[in-house]
Amino acid sequence: MADSGNSPACGVAAFFDLDKTIIASSSALAFGRPLMREGMISRRTALKSAYAQFVFSLSGADEERTERLRAEISALCRGWDVAQLRAIVAETLHDVVTPLVYAEAEALIAAHKAQGHDVIVLSAAGDEVVTPIAAMLGADHSVGTRMSIVAGHYSGEIDFYCYGEQKAVAARHLAAERGYDLTHCHAYSDSSTDVPLLEAVGHPHAVNPDRTLRRIATERTWEIHTFDKPVSIRSRMTVRTNVLAGVGLGLGIAAVAGTAAYGLSRRTGGRPPA
Repeated sequence: MADSGNSPACGVAAFFDLDKTIIASSSALAFGRPLMREGMISRRTALKSAYAQFVFSLSGADEERTERLRAEISALCRGWDVAQLRAIVAETLHDVVTPLVYAEAEALIAAHKAQGHDVIVLSAAGDEVVTPIAAMLGADHSVGTRMSIVAGHYSGEIDFYCYGEQKAVAARHLAAERGYDLTHCHAYSDSSTDVPLLEAVGHPHAVNPDRTLRRIATERTWEIHTFDKPVSIRSRMTVRTNVLAGVGLGLGIAAVAGTAAYGLSRRTGGRPPA
């Protein structure tokens, strides 16, 4: 969990999902090209992982497929050098991420901070990706998926899935720790998998919602936002990403296994972030 050291001013926080909510793409996908360039993932691995994710998305999240995809994640990232990954993210962060930030999200973050609210990024992407992005955005804290690290390398195990119900667990943990009144807090997400988080706060917001979230938001009269202006915080650079490599990365260090992460967490039990 990233922490700026600031204490909450008035017991209110704004929780933001990252992918498709703050940025117009996948945070994992954005780093696909640099990782391929440094030899951490191959095109063959990216293609294999992309196919596995495609089949999974069509087939649903039963226990067998969940376990199979968990094994794919573990095999892909096992042995990766954590320091090398963090260096790659730090060196390429502004070039690959800043052009993807939604102007509307940037304005909302600024508005919440102007009101004295803490801004918190909750994402299924790995901490090594989420923490520097959140810092770049000026967020007060962040929580991402945590991979187990042994002797400076990923062991292939996942310590905490920041996905689905576990995002709500993280929000409640932070509220208890920092004195937030969740009935006055806000949450923003594009995905129906984040309904538990949206239900945990008094002010839920659907951003570019998927079909299921749009239906739920409409039924419950939650505020719906349309973000369509990704711009660079520093300049209007053109981002160039490798989609297949990005999907491979998403299955690896970010542990963004979609409903797979949520399904496994429900089956094995998740723990709140330390």
